[in-house]
Amino acid sequence: MHESGEMYLETIYVLYQKQQNVRSIDVAEEMGFSKPSVSRGVSILKRDGYLTVDEKGYLELTDAGTDLAMKIYERHIILTKALVLLGVDEQTAAQDACKMEHVISDKTLEAFKKHLNEHIK
Repeated sequence: MHESGEMYLETIYVLYQKQQNVRSIDVAEEMGFSKPSVSRGVSILKRDGYLTVDEKGYLELTDAGTDLAMKIYERHIILTKALVLLGVDEQTAAQDACKMEHVISDKTLEAFKKHLNEHIK
């Protein structure tokens, strides 16, 4: 999956934690993207089986979509915490984590998790 698809899934997942119903316009506003860009991204995610759209236009992550979104979001949280622990300010850490979460290997992420578990109790 492309980074943009991962970003859409993560955004939908995070929005769903805040509100019961998520529409494409909510995703566009949250990400600062145009409605046509989000519509295209949603169409691709729908085609690939990561989400469905009901008759009212509400987005719903499938099990596969939820699993992937949770994995990406977990990466974001872990990387942000690790960067803050290194002394990076929260805002910069979150921005950098957003970029890193799409390219970091599972092996490296596990090392980050292990390190955090040893240093944050």
